[in-house]
Amino acid sequence: MTSYLSLLLYGVGGLVAVGMAALVVLQEKLVYVPVLPGLTKSYPITPDRLNLNYEDVWLRSSDGVRLHAWFIKLAPDFRGFRSGLNWTGFVILEVSGLRLRLVIELLSTISLFFFTEVSYLTASPTILFFQENAGSILVDNIAHRLEMVRIMLQRLRCNVFMLSYRGYGASDGYPSQHGITRDAQAALDHLIKRTDIDTSRVVVFGRSLGGAVGALLTKKNPDKVAALILENTFTSILDMAGVLLPFLKWFIGRTASKGPRVLNFLVRSPWSTIEVIGQVQQPILFLSGLQDEMVPPVHMEMLYAKAAAHNSRCTFVEFPTGMHMDTWLAGGDRYWMTIQQFLEQNVSERKDEENSRKNGGTSWFSNLKIPIPSP
Repeated sequence: MTSYLSLLLYGVGGLVAVGMAALVVLQEKLVYVPVLPGLTKSYPITPDRLNLNYEDVWLRSSDGVRLHAWFIKLAPDFRGFRSGLNWTGFVILEVSGLRLRLVIELLSTISLFFFTEVSYLTASPTILFFQENAGSILVDNIAHRLEMVRIMLQRLRCNVFMLSYRGYGASDGYPSQHGITRDAQAALDHLIKRTDIDTSRVVVFGRSLGGAVGALLTKKNPDKVAALILENTFTSILDMAGVLLPFLKWFIGRTASKGPRVLNFLVRSPWSTIEVIGQVQQPILFLSGLQDEMVPPVHMEMLYAKAAAHNSRCTFVEFPTGMHMDTWLAGGDRYWMTIQQFLEQNVSERKDEENSRKNGGTSWFSNLKIPIPSP
């Protein structure tokens, strides 16, 4: 009898040891899935396919890893469109195509026409988009988000910067929490250095794993990120371990663990969004698909509750038919109108004082040199 009991104990101990070893060795492969079985790492399409105006961007993370991204630019067709803006009774601004016509009228007898190029990039917010860890069989890198981005440009009138994490798409390296955190910072730093966008209107948008990435980046950069949008994001990988493998609830977890959490120390990529979100100072929009088959919707509710306890500028919106990957599609017009309203309320106006500071204390208009013809 004793021998059978000993064998049973040894067997259980062996299974636990094997499980712990597998958790240590294979956890990155479980959390990060840069390439799904049967698919290639290369992009099946580029923004050209959807007639999007874009730029290939190559970055270096702070540890030297080479990263690839697409900067997809808002390039609306304004042909035939004209609008006027009166300024102190003397100045009329007219937009025609991509040119700004400055008409100065003085005493109804003297007129002057002045033309200068205007980039619509600088008049729009820029969304820094962070993707999921993998997705469905049809989604495994940033190329598969292009249809959503195309609609995003149309509905939100914004620029979109799409980063491939290390190990994903055309980026080098291997994914890890430490590495992806560096990648996200490199992407934001690149945007802040650009001169063709309004750097005071950079909005971070993260879905699933991307929400964890975006929340951490936003918390670390209160002066660079204007707002944060989270969609179907988990509280932590520790809690997700118990969702995907229920028996792990007794050994791993952050907020939903039923046991002593003795194996938490083995998890190298905890992505504890629940600990980060309460420290985010910027406005936050939570988009929750109630039919999410991957991340229980209660995770989004918990994140919102934690954030709202410290930040009054939080908005939570549910989409009854939204699943993990298709909330943007299932939500229809309401989805895009929700984001549009959030942007209008929180990042719609340029920060004139910041732009003035960058221009040496003067506005862009005061720097115009207008030749006055001799009488």
